Amino acid sequence: MPVTHEVTNQVPPLAEYDVAADPALLEGLERAGAGWAVAEVHALGRLAGSEQAQEWGRLVNENEPVLRTHDRVGNRIDEVEFHPYWHELMDVAVSYGLHAAPWRDSRPGAHAARAAKMYVWGQVDAGHTCPISMTYAAVPALRFTPELSERYEPLLASTEYDFGLREPSTKRGLIAGMSMTEKQGGSDVRVNTTTARPLGDGGYVIVGHKWFTSAPMSDMFLTLAQAPGGLSCFLLPRVLPDGSRNGIRLQRLKDKLGNRSNASSEIEYDDAIGWLVGEEGRGVRTIIEMVNNTRLDCAVGSASGMRYGAVRALHHARHRHAFGANLVDQPLMGNVLADLVVESEAATTVGMRLAAATDRPDDEQEQAFRRLGLAVTKYWVCKRGPSHAVEALECLGGNGYVEESGMPRLYREAPLMSIWEGSGNVAALDALRAMAKQPESVAAYFAEVEQASGADARLDDAVGRLRKELSDLSDVEYRARRLVESMALVLQGSLLVRHGTTAVADAFCASRLGGDWGVAFGTLPSGVDTRAILARAEV
Repeated sequence: MPVTHEVTNQVPPLAEYDVAADPALLEGLERAGAGWAVAEVHALGRLAGSEQAQEWGRLVNENEPVLRTHDRVGNRIDEVEFHPYWHELMDVAVSYGLHAAPWRDSRPGAHAARAAKMYVWGQVDAGHTCPISMTYAAVPALRFTPELSERYEPLLASTEYDFGLREPSTKRGLIAGMSMTEKQGGSDVRVNTTTARPLGDGGYVIVGHKWFTSAPMSDMFLTLAQAPGGLSCFLLPRVLPDGSRNGIRLQRLKDKLGNRSNASSEIEYDDAIGWLVGEEGRGVRTIIEMVNNTRLDCAVGSASGMRYGAVRALHHARHRHAFGANLVDQPLMGNVLADLVVESEAATTVGMRLAAATDRPDDEQEQAFRRLGLAVTKYWVCKRGPSHAVEALECLGGNGYVEESGMPRLYREAPLMSIWEGSGNVAALDALRAMAKQPESVAAYFAEVEQASGADARLDDAVGRLRKELSDLSDVEYRARRLVESMALVLQGSLLVRHGTTAVADAFCASRLGGDWGVAFGTLPSGVDTRAILARAEV
């Protein structure tokens, strides 16, 4: 073969490594009191880093779900056909309890342990984590109606994945979905037009169209509809107690930018039968429990994507030689990579802190902090994901633009977390709403960030500026994004100063809080210990 075909200076594949070998993640797990889960998180991390699992992730995205509305003789079946590896991914996720097991696990830190597993396993494929996340979030919403919770929660929390449309009580485990969005309202669910007519036996007849319903092959859905008493929440199974198919018609699958392995759909409720969850007229209050938990997963999912990108960018730079040295040893590339790692660690650290707060439902201060901290984190971390992804991709140059690198999939996936469960404006305005309706959340937020008081002058100055901003509520809605961004950065800075390594905390405070930073990644100030920071992302 001609010597022109000799392959040199190409990067070896990143495989057979432990995705959970992530200092920020493991440290957050220990702080949450979930050290008992470390061995299991590592086991999942080794599986996530295996060639086999990476192949699963690749193939489910290259072989997308297919909608089968009718069988060969014309009967309506409304089923989605998945690549077999989709079921492998789901089986692993369920067997490790990523879907709902923490709700029935009394060990301290159960939700933090579950968040760590989502972070690790989501780096294989983000699409299948959508039904996993919705199942997790459905449980607290169902608890508004104890008889429904008693019937279905054990199966929702089961660690057996049992795919197929059958009557829910006959299955070994269940997956739940959520169906709220309508074409005329989007995030404004109060203008939903789907109707619910009471039958008199406790059931309701549901009629309407939902514009975006992910994972339509789930066993049951929580949905919003207008009942006589106002907008209400309902549970609709795909298969009714008598074994017949419920009137849930799959109209089409969405052709999306990313998240290609997951079957998102438009559905029609054609005299479907549902059962009320919570009280009539309190549908938003009921389903907000589900929304808040999926928002936590959005933040954790964005942090997971950042880690994926930072690790691959560093791996490439360590093995690629250019301009007389390995890329990682080029000063400017070191700056870029270190900046990516700092952003990744800040996202991971705050995500694990909020997961830890989920484990303390009886602590009023923790719950007040979680309410506001989750809103500002959902806004900022998810907003940073896409810009982080494109910079990580660029570290690979033209190789990163090629599908085989895995970076284009990350790039397409990144915007979803900022859109799902409320896009940027919705999340920012929700933070304002939390401060207005629950002023104790503001006190809890400052009690959290001021635990680092006196440790870093740049952080102290940022806290002072933030207090000043909050003292002036003129045109606050117009300024919401800037205000919420400041709150998110101060929270991340406080956590890193208290719990992170000196190099990462110093770089974060100097750049994000001290103002010594440019617009693009790779503009960290001089004096940052980039080598110490990069060591945090070596696998």
